[in-house]
Parts: sequence; structure tokens; C-alpha cells
Amino acid sequence: MPTLKSAKKRLRNSFKAQARNKAITSRMRTAIKRVRIAENRETAEAALSTAISVIDSTARKGRIHRNTAARYKSRLSHFARSLD
Repeated sequence: MPTLKSAKKRLRNSFKAQARNKAITSRMRTAIKRVRIAENRETAEAALSTAISVIDSTARKGRIHRNTAARYKSRLSHFARSLD
């Protein structure tokens, strides 16, 4: 455990940031999974619009790189288009 006051504060802040980052990432992964488990094109496209919004939000917050966000969106779009 830290003994300095500033180290204690740093530890508290890092726990808060860790929880925030975990929630953001979990939300994104759930949105991606909803697109992947869609059974037809209509539900996939509905889930895709939500997923794209969540992915962009995650990238804006700095949790993932913008190129990673673009790659996720591209792959999900391709997947949704491939469904019949």
C-alpha cells in the first residue's frame, strides 16, 4: 500500500479510471456481439447502427485507437451485408 498522500490519491484515481475503462469496453463488446449474433439482415443492420455509435464513442473517449474503431466498423458492416 502507498504511504505518501499523492500515491494514495493516484491509486484511488487509477481505480476509478480502470472501472470507467472497463465499463466503456464492455459496452462496446456487447454492442459488437449483438451484431454478430443477429440471425437476419434487418436485425443485424439495426444492431449495427447502435454498435457504430458505441464504437465511435469509445474511440472518442480514447479507450481504443481510431483506426481500431474503423476496423471494427468495417468488419461489422461487411458481416451485416453478407447476411441474407
